[in-house]
Amino acid sequence: MAVLIKTEEEISLMRTACRNLAVLHEELKEFVRPGVSTLEIDRKGEELIRKMGCEPNFKGYDGYPATVCVSVNDEVVHGIPSKDKVIREGDIVSLDTGMIYKGWHSDGARTWGAGKVSEEAERLMQITEECFFKGLEKAYAGSFLYEISESIGEWAESHGYGVVRDLVGHGIGMKLHEDPDVYNFSQESSGLRLQPGMTLAIEPMITCGSGDVIWDREDGWTVRTKDNSLCSHYENTVLITEEGPEILTRQEGNK
Repeated sequence: MAVLIKTEEEISLMRTACRNLAVLHEELKEFVRPGVSTLEIDRKGEELIRKMGCEPNFKGYDGYPATVCVSVNDEVVHGIPSKDKVIREGDIVSLDTGMIYKGWHSDGARTWGAGKVSEEAERLMQITEECFFKGLEKAYAGSFLYEISESIGEWAESHGYGVVRDLVGHGIGMKLHEDPDVYNFSQESSGLRLQPGMTLAIEPMITCGSGDVIWDREDGWTVRTKDNSLCSHYENTVLITEEGPEILTRQEGNK
């Protein structure tokens, strides 16, 4: 396993890519509403990324055809945008995307409700976000990677939710996916010890059901819950520092 430690200059470039991504997510949130097609969201996402002087990092990655993964309700990740896939009242919509600035990547996901959603959906989205922050509490230099994973999984399961185990977070930098894998559930081994300069994409994917998933056989990309239960996804790119974790994918001035 080759985990790369970033320099201050490299972190500065990543910080730009990540703050731009935070702005992008706030812009795209306004498009998660009934009557909007998932393709409209994707096209807006690419337009904004390029206006920021960045490049989409999902488009073309291993053949993925879009800039924004738009996943609705029981879709976990990698939903392919389409003009025929129109958001309806009560849907929950996960937007997963990122961008490249001067060779450095950002990655982040948010799940939003379209119009008025059920109490079940609201609670799921809230707990998923809380899972991220529970993991973040362990993302300190000197801690072990498994502590992040364990905290995420324990929080979800203590509230009766399923944890997707077939998909994980990851390191990030000059590549979208770097070592190490960041699991969302307890591990038998302690994993590596966190060091300042590491950058991780921590991304709980939490379901109202078992957490088991299947891949769409037609498009080869879309991952759905096996039991058709709702799924929520919340992800940030995080920097490990001597003082504690820094969420890079946030707007400047926000906590």
